[in-house]
Amino acid sequence: MPPLMATIALAVASASLSPSAGDARFVASAFVLPSSSSRPFRRPPVFASARGPLAAASSDFDYDLAVIGAGPVGVRAAIVAASSPYDKRVCLIDAPRESGALMNEATGEDLSIGGPTGLFSKALRDTSKKIKVGTLRGMGLREDSVWNEIINSCVDLASSNARDVRRQLEYAGVEYIEGLASFDDSGDTNSLLVKKSDESASTISVDKVLIATGSKPFRPGGIPFDGKRVFDSDSINQLSYLPKSIAITGSGIIAIEFAKIFRNLGAEVTLIIRDNVPRNALMKIGLDKDIAATLVADLVRSGIKIERGAQAKSFDVPDDNLKAPIRITLEARGGGGRPTGCAMEVKCNAYLAAVGRKPNTSNLNLASAGIEVDEYGDLTVNSALQTTAKKGNVYGAGDVLGRPFLASTGVLQGVTSVKSMFTSAPTSMSDAEGADTGDGIVDDDPANVCIDSDLSRTGESFDPKSLAANPFAFPIGVWSSPEAAYYGLSKQQAEELGINAGEAIALYAECLRGLVFSPNGLLKLVFEKPEGRILGVHICGDDACELIHYGMELVKAKRTIADLNNSLFSAVTFHEMYHIAARAAVDEVGARKRRAAAGAALAAQNRAKNTPN
Repeated sequence: MPPLMATIALAVASASLSPSAGDARFVASAFVLPSSSSRPFRRPPVFASARGPLAAASSDFDYDLAVIGAGPVGVRAAIVAASSPYDKRVCLIDAPRESGALMNEATGEDLSIGGPTGLFSKALRDTSKKIKVGTLRGMGLREDSVWNEIINSCVDLASSNARDVRRQLEYAGVEYIEGLASFDDSGDTNSLLVKKSDESASTISVDKVLIATGSKPFRPGGIPFDGKRVFDSDSINQLSYLPKSIAITGSGIIAIEFAKIFRNLGAEVTLIIRDNVPRNALMKIGLDKDIAATLVADLVRSGIKIERGAQAKSFDVPDDNLKAPIRITLEARGGGGRPTGCAMEVKCNAYLAAVGRKPNTSNLNLASAGIEVDEYGDLTVNSALQTTAKKGNVYGAGDVLGRPFLASTGVLQGVTSVKSMFTSAPTSMSDAEGADTGDGIVDDDPANVCIDSDLSRTGESFDPKSLAANPFAFPIGVWSSPEAAYYGLSKQQAEELGINAGEAIALYAECLRGLVFSPNGLLKLVFEKPEGRILGVHICGDDACELIHYGMELVKAKRTIADLNNSLFSAVTFHEMYHIAARAAVDEVGARKRRAAAGAALAAQNRAKNTPN
């Protein structure tokens, strides 16, 4: 087979992919205490003997490493650095009240430590599946009681996560410092200024610094955000009531997630998107055309109203009456009147703008430290994740580096940065330039990717340029309802690279488990012709974010359609769809007939469900 060499310059993610590596905090105002004290984490004596003595910090510094930001990225990096084989003296600095935190009112406990930006939405999503709002209302429960039932379930999840994170930090011997960290005006990056909530300040000396302060929502001008009725994708966590109707601006992952969440909770939902074709908007963030169409069809089927080619022009938000509706005047994309027959106004109880995120780097005094950022506020780093700090001792990981704004990639960036700090990593920006990463990517031209290279090693380079250029670096999961996920190439992307590609589809309704429990959805394989090597996997339906990892291994191991057809899968599992799709690849005519029959039966079943008795 001739080698399939291709140059891939592919933006595989957008700012909307933000269920993410962010360390922006999880908040619910009803549980916030008026004050709290710092709670340093100390290792209990039993752990000291279990792991051996803690390595002493360099004599010139208080700590070997200071990690700024206690989201999933910062927590993981701190634990790795404090554990074998590094055994460094590590402090974790965080200011939960600066960005808002979920607090337990009874105990004063910060429940957000180690939690990703999307923790609230994930908890709310799962809660919306378990709690039937219509049933509770039918029982005569008051609206505030219904909402308390929902939010308490979310708090339980956050509390469980926070307790586990504290346990891990204590065991590793990481010291927790509550305060707002920044570089001092001297420009010395071996010194950090930490301001406490009581306005007191102290200075600590550190050998290395990792910035993992996450991201915050982008706030367009002209929207009267108040954290009560008008929210962004972080402040929505402060919602203190269950809205009967909500309008959401955005067409990315976060907007789709919250649209389905609130619809499942019984709210009337209006989605305002600038694109005239909702499917196209989702394709811009990397989704395959059929996966995007499936998600849009589910939105429509669930009763979500979509205002296409529209944007919010003005807001009328009543100040003194939560029951009075917000009035949002709409205009055409880019301004001007909307076509005849289109809505000119939307009324709702609450409004959410979910239009992207930006790095949370503005309060660190980076300029004094000589640390450069781009026009979006992303830290400028090399392949070793070093910033431009003159001493070469400051690193970045997670959302502060920009796209893809994912927790998975951010955590691995944190681990990679620790490895770079404490092993024989390059010590300056120039030392790292042009390094061969071994996975087909060269840092001075990271767009060069050979799909015939060792894909089992993809994902070893986590600097932003390598991630953006390599479609095989990481899987994408969309925690909507239904879920969506993908890895590798779509057919369109493969063809743009000059690859003769085909695709094969299996419907959820074609496997027994899907037919009985979750018939709406599909799995698609993209493969190279005629050899049948699998180049991409795309899924929309229940457990898609779990199923994608098997597909990822098929792509990385260079498995073929024939390999799948010769494999045996356990009965009554979603994984049977991989075999069904492989059969479809070699029997296209029969597969179309089977899908048509399954689709017709499913459509009849859906009509029957929606027909009143």
